[in-house]
Amino acid sequence: MSALRARLSSTVFARRLLYNTKNHSKIIIYAKPLSIYNNDKLTFISCYSTVSDHQPAETVKGNAERKEFQAETRMLLDIVARSLYSDKEVFIRELISNASDALEKFRYLSVSSTPESPKLEHIDRPLNIQLTTDKQNRTLTFQDSGIGMTKEEMIQNLGTIARSGSKSFIEEIKKQGAEEASSIIGQFGVGFYSAFMVADKIEVFTRSSIEGSQGYKWSSDGSGSYEIQEVDGVPIGTKIIVYLKTDCREFADDTTVKNIIMKYSNFIGSPILLNDEQINSIKPLWLMEPKEVTQEQHIEFYRFISNSYDKPRFTLHYKTDAPLSIRSILYVPEGKPGLFELSRDSDVGVALYSRKILIKNKAENILPKWLRFVKGVVDSEDIPLNLSRELLQNSALIAKLRHVLTNRFLKFMVETSHKDPVGYDAFYKDYSLFFKEGIVTGQSPLEKEEIAKLLRFESSKLESGSKTSLADYNSRQSNDQRNIYYLAAPSRELAQSSPYYESMKKRDVEVLFCYEMYDELVLLELKEFGGRPLISVENDMQKDPADKSDNIIGIDDLQQSQVNEIITFLKSNLSGKVFEVRTTQKLDSHPCVIIVPEMAAARHFIRTQAQNLSEENRFALLRPQLEINAKHPIIKKLHKLINSDKDLANMVALQLFSNAMVTAGLLMDARNLITNINDLLVKALEKH
Repeated sequence: MSALRARLSSTVFARRLLYNTKNHSKIIIYAKPLSIYNNDKLTFISCYSTVSDHQPAETVKGNAERKEFQAETRMLLDIVARSLYSDKEVFIRELISNASDALEKFRYLSVSSTPESPKLEHIDRPLNIQLTTDKQNRTLTFQDSGIGMTKEEMIQNLGTIARSGSKSFIEEIKKQGAEEASSIIGQFGVGFYSAFMVADKIEVFTRSSIEGSQGYKWSSDGSGSYEIQEVDGVPIGTKIIVYLKTDCREFADDTTVKNIIMKYSNFIGSPILLNDEQINSIKPLWLMEPKEVTQEQHIEFYRFISNSYDKPRFTLHYKTDAPLSIRSILYVPEGKPGLFELSRDSDVGVALYSRKILIKNKAENILPKWLRFVKGVVDSEDIPLNLSRELLQNSALIAKLRHVLTNRFLKFMVETSHKDPVGYDAFYKDYSLFFKEGIVTGQSPLEKEEIAKLLRFESSKLESGSKTSLADYNSRQSNDQRNIYYLAAPSRELAQSSPYYESMKKRDVEVLFCYEMYDELVLLELKEFGGRPLISVENDMQKDPADKSDNIIGIDDLQQSQVNEIITFLKSNLSGKVFEVRTTQKLDSHPCVIIVPEMAAARHFIRTQAQNLSEENRFALLRPQLEINAKHPIIKKLHKLINSDKDLANMVALQLFSNAMVTAGLLMDARNLITNINDLLVKALEKH
C-alpha cells in the first residue's frame, strides 16, 4: 500500500476503506481516474474494482432530506404491497428486471454516446446482477453495475408510482430512431414497490454513471414518506437492501432465492450471481435461429419449461416480425395427455415472456383453451400487460397474437401430418379430442376449417384401420358430388350393417365412419369443408322418402292397399311413440328404420338430458318417424298377422319399433327390451 500511496500526487483522489468480516479483514481501494506525471507525459490509469464478496460500508454525509410520496402514491402503495401480485416471491423477479433494465440502459448509452452526451465513467466495468442473502440480519440485497440514478431520477422513479424510468427512456431513444434498447422490459414503474409486500424497510444506494455524480441513499418503510441523503463510497450502479418482515424470512434463504431466480429470471441476458454463484445458465432458445438449436437443446429446454421427463413429440420454432413481433417455441408432448390437460379447467401450458423476463408461467389468453396440451414459450415485445405483469389485458393485440400463433401451429401440424403420417397418426390417437373441442367451441368458421384439416376418419372406400382426411375425401370425389357423407356408429361392422348405410352402398357413395361419441356433433358444428356440406346419411334418408309405387310394390309383394293397412295399424299401435309412418325404397335387408330431424343432436339429447323426462315427453320432443320396407318378409308377415293374430301383430310392431330405436341410438336403456323379447318368443312358440 505504501508504494502505491507514494505515487499518488496531491491532485489525485484516493480513498482507503478498511472493513472487517467475521473471518477476515479486507482492504479495497476505489479510485477515480488517476493522473500521474511521468517523463513530461500525462498518463491516465483507470483504477476501478468490482466488489466480489462484500460491499464497502457507504458513508452518509449531511442531514437526510425527508419527502412525501405523491398523494396517489400514498393511496396506492398499500394496494401494491398487499394485493397487486398473487405471489410475494415475484418481488425478486421485479427487482432483477429493474436491474437488467439498468444494465441494458448503460450498454446502450455506452455505445451510442455523442459529443454532446454526458460523459460516462468506467464504461469497461463488468456488468452483472448480484444478490446476497443474510439470514441473521434478515436481509436480501440486490446490486447491479448498471446506469445508476441521479438525485432527480431517484425522486422521479422512486417517489412516483406508475412512473417508469425504463418507459421514459425507451420513448426518448425511439424519437432518435434507435432500436438497441428493445431489451429493456420495465414498463410501469410499480415493480420496485412490490418489495414492500415483504419488507419492513427498503434502502437504495445509487450513483449515476455520469462522470462526477454524487452517490445517494433512498430509504422508506412504505408508510407514505421517504428520505434521501448524500452518501460517499457508493459504486456506480444501484444497490437495494430489502429488510424482510418476520413472516417473510424465507426470502433470506439462498435455496429459496435460487429457485425463484430459476423460475422467473433464468433467461436474463446478464449474469445473475447469488452469493457469488452464477444462477442463470440455460439459453433462451426462442431468441436463437431455429437452425442453430440442436435436438438435445430442445429436449433439455422442453424438460425445463414443462417440468417433465419425456421428450417433445413435435417442435415448432417460430419467429416473425409481422404483423407482430413474436419469438416462440411450441412443443407437442411425447406422452399421452393427463387428466389435468383433458380437463377444460386446466391452464394452458405456454409461458409468456417479454424480452426474456417471465411474465406469466401459464398464460391462458395466448393460445385457445383447446390447445392446452401445447407446452412452450412465447416472447413478444408488443404485448400490453397490466400493472402486476401477471394478467394480460383484453385487447386487439392479444387477440391478434393468439390468432397468429394458432394459425401457425395448425399449419405446422398439417405439414407434419404430410411429412410424418405414421407419427401423426400416433399423435392423433392420443390428442384428437382437443381438435374436436376446438371445432365445437370455436367461433371463427375459418379457424374451424383449419382445425378440420387435422381430423381423420375411416372410410367405406378404405380398408379397416386406414384413415383419411376430409381433404383426401374431397380429392376422390367427382365434381358433381356436392356433399361429404358420414355415418356415426360404434364400430365399422355396425356401420356397414346399418340400415342408414344401405342406400349409400347401392349408389357407391363414399361414407366416412365416425366411431367416437362426439364425432357427429363435431361434423354437425363444422357444417362444411372445402365448400362441400357435411351430411349425415341418416339425414340424407329424409330426402324424397315416399314410396312412388301406385298399386303394386312388385311380384309377390304387397299391394298399395295392403301397405296402407300396415301403415294405419302401425300408427294406431305405436301411437305416442311414432309421429309418422311411411314406406321407403332405400332399404333392402332391414324391415324398418327410424328417422328424426338432426339425429346427432337427438342422440346427444338422449345421452345428456333425457334422464329426467318421462317416456311420453321424450317421444314428444324427438317426434320419431318410422319408415318401413314393404318388401321385407317381416313386414309382409305382419300384414297377415293383423287379421290372424292381433296380439302377436301388436308385439311384432312394438319390437320392430324398439329395434329401429336401438339401431338409431335413441334408446336410453336397451335392457328394457328383454321383457318384450321374451314375451314375443313365448307367443311365437305357442304352436310348437
